[in-house]
Amino acid sequence: MRRAAFRRNSRAWNGTAKGMSLRDFGLLGRLGGVLLRSPEEPRGVERQFGAIPYRHVDGEIVFLLITARRTGKWIFPKGGPMAGLTPAESAAEEAYEEAGVRGRIGAAPVGHYRAFKARPGKARPAVEIPVLVEMYPLEVTEQFDDWPEKGERKRHWAAHAEARRLLSEPGLVALAEKIAGSAPGQSVLR
Repeated sequence: MRRAAFRRNSRAWNGTAKGMSLRDFGLLGRLGGVLLRSPEEPRGVERQFGAIPYRHVDGEIVFLLITARRTGKWIFPKGGPMAGLTPAESAAEEAYEEAGVRGRIGAAPVGHYRAFKARPGKARPAVEIPVLVEMYPLEVTEQFDDWPEKGERKRHWAAHAEARRLLSEPGLVALAEKIAGSAPGQSVLR
């Protein structure tokens, strides 16, 4: 589906609005690799889970950014559902695999954003698939020198203002703003 048609046929894809859930987007989940969705949901929308790794440093929140493998743009770790793991656990595992960090993951997402993922194949140019990404806050407690995707990505700790400049997706900027705007000393983990 082309981007314009996807945007025209979708409802309220800015998941940062208060009180919205995946049901508001029509997504009901996955079962055995099959996307379950409501009848009004655009076809071909994938669901992913991501983590927003952060730490408190000198009274400020800093974020851990990583580069996307294909484009090199700065993003937060994200990926598809993992068998046997909850969405939050999947997000935490993506943070370890892609950024080499572990920590306390929030039980509830901080919000959602939409993205497009290039689907490899014989088609040129590659087909772009719409993706709904549910993001969870991850308070980092451990950082590893070696991790599964170390040779494929760069990682960088960034203060709030720098993260705002570097992040490539406007939806990620909005979600980082929510975490950075939390009261000092207040946990964003729910």
